[in-house]
Amino acid sequence: MPAPIAISLTEEERKEFHRRCRSKKTPARLKERLSIVLLADEGLTNNEIFERLPFGIHKIARWRNRFSESGLKGIEKDLPRGGNQGGADSAKQARLRKRIIEYTTDKDKLPKDATHWTTRTLAARLKTNHMFVARVWRECGFKPHLIRQFKISNDPRFEEKLEDVVGLYLNPPENAVVFSVDEKSSIQALDRTQPGLPMKPGRAGTMTHDYKRHGTSTLFAALNVLTGEVIGECKKRHRPKEFLSFLKTIEAQTPKDKALHVIVDNYATHKHENVRNWLDKNARVTLHFIPTSSSWLNLVERFFGLITEKQIRRGVFSSVKDLEQKIMAFIEVHNSNPKPFVWTKTTEAILEKIGRAKAAMI
Repeated sequence: MPAPIAISLTEEERKEFHRRCRSKKTPARLKERLSIVLLADEGLTNNEIFERLPFGIHKIARWRNRFSESGLKGIEKDLPRGGNQGGADSAKQARLRKRIIEYTTDKDKLPKDATHWTTRTLAARLKTNHMFVARVWRECGFKPHLIRQFKISNDPRFEEKLEDVVGLYLNPPENAVVFSVDEKSSIQALDRTQPGLPMKPGRAGTMTHDYKRHGTSTLFAALNVLTGEVIGECKKRHRPKEFLSFLKTIEAQTPKDKALHVIVDNYATHKHENVRNWLDKNARVTLHFIPTSSSWLNLVERFFGLITEKQIRRGVFSSVKDLEQKIMAFIEVHNSNPKPFVWTKTTEAILEKIGRAKAAMI
């Protein structure tokens, strides 16, 4: 076999080629050709380039020769398509692509020292280029470094409770108010050890990683499903005593001529004997329990997510009292222009999705 054509780039060309290889705007095909030329410039033969890149030997020789003949313009322009051009290369890449998918998805082929592959560890295992592995993953939608959590309820009365709660959301009873109620417990009053710097152009705001603990508080919240308004109280603990007290607050703030339907989870506090006795004496208040392991069905969780994101997560609190004041101030502002969280999923749609999830686990 004749010796490959020597390639010698100027310093300016070399810098430009590397810049284009890094740029997200450079087409993938051109990056492949630039990589071939850069390795040829290092003095590598076509066989040596073949060992490093997932391209066929004929493809490497072709683009090396094109650059030698026509320079950068020669490799920027695609060759005319037709016949079986690149057939051997395509077959080799197809086999490699199949192995990449197999190793990525087969639990028995995972690395012994890790829970998942990275582009570089899998490339080393299959003796290919990590950029090719990344491209296959991108095309297939694989993200081995990410994992999604899930929980399917095993509540024997799941369907019954689901229909009850979704019915309250989609078709609430007349002359009644529906509340979604829960506790956000153990909210920490965290103070930073040093003051942070404010955000300014070109720099994000700063906050120390360490903090001082000043205690915790529990937020009891009742979301009016129709209006989006929230009744809230902060308490030190979340025992049956505190929950019953909050139920009385909700009842006192609701017009006496309306029935109350309160959606809650299965926390033991909500089923305490004292709570049941009070409900027996207050017939207009009815508790509706969501299925176990189904917090997503309780709309007040959306409000908890909102207050966590906007007030608590990045908040600085000098005391528990300061924390509680800021929580109540947030609720007051929220209630000045409330927007309800609109439930749209029907019982049938939810059951169908859960059925697919259970089938996938088999």
